[in-house]
Amino acid sequence: METLLKQPAKLLQWTKTETKEKAAMKRQNQWYQLNVVQMVVLALALNLLIELLNHKGVGALFSFIGQHPLAFVVNYCIILFTLSPCLFFRRRVFFLALVGLVWAVGGIANGIIIQNRMTPFTTADLAVFSTGFEILPNYFTKFQMVLLGICVVAVIAGGVFLFLRGPKEPVKLGRRLISGLAAVVVTGGMMVGTLQAGLENGSLSTIFSNLAYAYEDYGFAYCFANTWLNTGIQKPKNYSEQDMERIQGLIDQNSDKLPAGTPMTDVNVIYVQLESFFDPQQIEGLTFNQDPLPNWHALQKEFSTGYLTVPVVGAGTANTETEVLTGMRTHFFGPGEYPYKTVFTEQTVESVAYILKNLGYGTHAVHNHRGAFYGRNVVYKNMGFDTFTSLEYMPSTSMTPKNWCKDSVLTGEIEAALDSTDTPDLVFTVSVQGHGKYPGTPILDEPAITVSTIEDENLRYPIEYYANQIYEMDQFIKDLTDMLSQREEKTILVLYGDHLPALQFDEDTLLSHDMYKTEYLIWDNFGLEKDDGSLKAYQLTSHVLGKLNITDGIINRFHQTCQQESTYLTDLRKLQYDALYGEHYLTGGQPAYEPADMKMGVRPITVSEYIKLEENWYIVGENFTPYCKATVNGEILETEYLNSHIMRVLDDEMVQEIQSVEDIKISVVEKYNEVLSVTE
Repeated sequence: METLLKQPAKLLQWTKTETKEKAAMKRQNQWYQLNVVQMVVLALALNLLIELLNHKGVGALFSFIGQHPLAFVVNYCIILFTLSPCLFFRRRVFFLALVGLVWAVGGIANGIIIQNRMTPFTTADLAVFSTGFEILPNYFTKFQMVLLGICVVAVIAGGVFLFLRGPKEPVKLGRRLISGLAAVVVTGGMMVGTLQAGLENGSLSTIFSNLAYAYEDYGFAYCFANTWLNTGIQKPKNYSEQDMERIQGLIDQNSDKLPAGTPMTDVNVIYVQLESFFDPQQIEGLTFNQDPLPNWHALQKEFSTGYLTVPVVGAGTANTETEVLTGMRTHFFGPGEYPYKTVFTEQTVESVAYILKNLGYGTHAVHNHRGAFYGRNVVYKNMGFDTFTSLEYMPSTSMTPKNWCKDSVLTGEIEAALDSTDTPDLVFTVSVQGHGKYPGTPILDEPAITVSTIEDENLRYPIEYYANQIYEMDQFIKDLTDMLSQREEKTILVLYGDHLPALQFDEDTLLSHDMYKTEYLIWDNFGLEKDDGSLKAYQLTSHVLGKLNITDGIINRFHQTCQQESTYLTDLRKLQYDALYGEHYLTGGQPAYEPADMKMGVRPITVSEYIKLEENWYIVGENFTPYCKATVNGEILETEYLNSHIMRVLDDEMVQEIQSVEDIKISVVEKYNEVLSVTE
C-alpha cells in the first residue's frame, strides 16, 4: 500500500479495478436477487393458473386453497423446485420461460381434458399421445386446430428468439454453480418437508381411489408427478412364498363355495363392451320423447342385470377392459396407469381368453376402431387371443357424424368369428359408437330421440346427440341377440358399459349417486336362472364363468371363493403382483402362459389374379378392405381399393417388377401407416 501511495498512477488504476470488481459483484447480486424474485413469482403464478383450470373456476380455486392450504403449498414447492435450476444458466430467463411453458401447457391440457372427458391429464396420456392426436378432430373444429397450430408455431418462434436474443446474466460460472446448487437444495428441502408434512397429517395421499377427486383435493402438480413416479404395483407388505402359499390354501379351503356341476364347455361366450353406454334416464330432471333404450330395458326384465362398478369415468376404456378380461383391479397399478401401455406389452397375463383357450375354445377379439388403439394389436397376443378383427379388417362400415364407426357392423363380425372355427368360441368385442365428444349444436337430421325436459339447457344438444347414438347401439343389441337366437349353439352374451359418458353431470344428479357405476346384462339362450346384483368390473368374468361351472385360473378361482374374506383385496393385490412383477410363486417360478400366435382378422385375405385392363393393372382376390395395400419385395405400392374383390395398382414403376401372382403380398396398413399384417 505504501508503494502504491508513492505511485499515484498505479493507485488510480488499482482503485478503478477495485471499483469495477465491486460494481460487477453488485450487478451479479442484483441479477441473482432479480432471478430469485422472478422464480418465486412465476411459480406462484403458474400454480394459480394451473389450479384455476384444474378446478374450473375462481370460486373453486379459492375453495381449494382454503380447504387444502398445505396441498396448495406442496404444489407450489414442486413447481418452484423445477424452476430452481435456472440459476445454473446464464440464459436464466429462457430457462424460466421454457420450464414455465411446460407447466402451463400441462395445466391447460388438464383443463381441456377435464372439460371433455371428466378424467384429468396424467403421464399415461403421454404414452398414448399418438392415440390422442388421432382423435383431435373429434374434439376440436378445424378452426380451433388451425388456431392451436398457430399458437404452437408462435411459441416455438418466441422460444427461439428468446434463446438467441434474450438476456444473459453477467454471472461467472463459479457463482452460478454455487447459487444454482443452493437454490436446488433450498427448494428441494422445502418440497420434501411440505410433502412429508402433508402425508403425515392426511392432507396428501399416495393412494388415489378416485383420480378426479385426487386432482381436486391434492392439486395438479402433485398428482401428475405421482402418475409419473408411481407406476406398476408396489411390492406388497409380507409378500413371500409362504404368504402366497397361504392364499392358495385359502382358495382350497373355500373350495366348497365353487360352483357345483360339470363345466359347460360347449357354450359360446360373447362379451360386448359398449362404449360410454348407460341409461341417460338415470339423470334426474331429464326426459325424452321416447325411451332411448327399449330393447335393453326389455332384456333387463328377463335376464340377469345390475350395476357394474368400473374403474374410470368419461374415458379410460382400456382399464375397464383390463378388469373384465383379467379379473385384476386396476387401482392397484399406478394412478391413471394403463397396463395396456406398460406391463401387458411385455408379458402374458391370466385372462378369460387363456382360461377358455385351455378348455378347447377358439378365442377372438373384435373392435370397430383402429387395431393399434391402446396397443391392442400387441396386448391381445399376451392375453391369449387367436384372432383380432379391428376396423381395418371390416370391409363395410358406416360412421357417425363425429366419425366413429357405428356398432351395427359388429353383428356380422361376431358371427364371422363364431363361424371361423368348429369349436365353442369366446368373442370379446369392444364397441366405439357412443364415444364423445358430443357436439353442443344440433347436427342430426330428424333425430329419433329428442330431449323433452332438461334442467341445464347447455346440455340439451350434447345429450340429444348421445341419446341418438345409444338408441342405435340399442338396436344393434337387438340385432345381435336375434342373430344369436337363430344359431343352433348355446350362447351366453355379456353386455356392459365401459364407463359413463363425458357429459357434464355429477353423482348428485344420478339415480345411482355414483359416477363409476354403469350397468351389465347377461343374456343366454339355454335357460340360465335370472340372478340380479351389483358387481365390480374385476368380478364380472368370474361371475360369468361361475354360471358355466368353470373354475380354472388362479385369479378366477380366487374371486369365486374368497370374496367374503377380510383379506380379499389385499390378497388380490398380492396375486397381481406375483403374476406380473414378483417371483411367480403360484405358477412354478414362471409365467403361466405363452404369447398366442394371434392372426389379424378371421377372413383370410387372398390374391387369385393379377390382370391388365387397358392401361391399368388390377389385383383380384378375396376379403380386401380399404386398408389393404399391395406389397412387392417388401415395398408397399400405391393401391386403390375398389371393392372387397378388386384393387387397382397405381404405382407404375413397381408394376413392372411383378412377374406373377406369387410376387404380390397384401399388407393391411392402418391410417398412421403401421402395418398390422402381411399375407403369407
